[in-house]
Amino acid sequence: MGPEWWVVLLVIFGALIVLLAIGVPVAFAFLAINVVGVYIFWNGFAGFNQLVLSVGASVTHFAILPVPMFILMGEVMFRSGIASKQMEVLDSWFGRVPGRLSLMAVGGGTMFATLTGSGMAGTAMLGKLLVPDMEGRGYAKPMTLGPILGSGGLAIMIPPSALGVLLAAIGDFSVGDFLIAIILPGLLMGLFYASYIVIRCTLQPHLAPPYDVPPQPLLPKIGNTLIYVFPLATIVFLVIGLIFMGVATPTESAALGAAGTFILA
Repeated sequence: MGPEWWVVLLVIFGALIVLLAIGVPVAFAFLAINVVGVYIFWNGFAGFNQLVLSVGASVTHFAILPVPMFILMGEVMFRSGIASKQMEVLDSWFGRVPGRLSLMAVGGGTMFATLTGSGMAGTAMLGKLLVPDMEGRGYAKPMTLGPILGSGGLAIMIPPSALGVLLAAIGDFSVGDFLIAIILPGLLMGLFYASYIVIRCTLQPHLAPPYDVPPQPLLPKIGNTLIYVFPLATIVFLVIGLIFMGVATPTESAALGAAGTFILA
């Protein structure tokens, strides 16, 4: 008789925590746990053959083909500097509002989520751009890290979502329908984040001390928005609009979005 299920679960999580604590990369830590588990529970070396077949079947699933395209879109956005330009334009439109930098984190996270599909990439970019300024202006930790981490998670809910594609593939239902279904919840999450920040910082100004923002002429702001932000709406249309209209499949729209990103870059 084998060990109880909870003993196995504790051993798995314990081993994973130890591997991560000693600095083993996440991918290799999970791989090591899976290899040991296969050897123990799948009849020794005979289980490795089934493991290889399972890995091959999972990564060759046609439904997950949009995932590398979405990742490519995000990399092009960040490596080309388009994302930084977006933040500069966004900064010009925020006036002297409560929790200004925290709101920029939410706005930037929502904008990046519609273009990259990667929460880690958006979080890294927002942290690099905003955290030093937030700390320098005396923002409290909840208003510094909270909006950035929360906004990074919007990429899971707002298409193009790589995780959404994977979940649809695992659940064996339409990828296009799933991506369309999560748009509104994702945008509502961003709206609720922003509303909470404004209310909290209005009631407790010490969490995000206000500061003077030099006014900027309206025409240059509009011009920069048309140059750096408006063309990105084309990418959103290629990825989501074509799926919504039924013109392209998720795989085709992801490929078109990646091609459009290269052209804009």
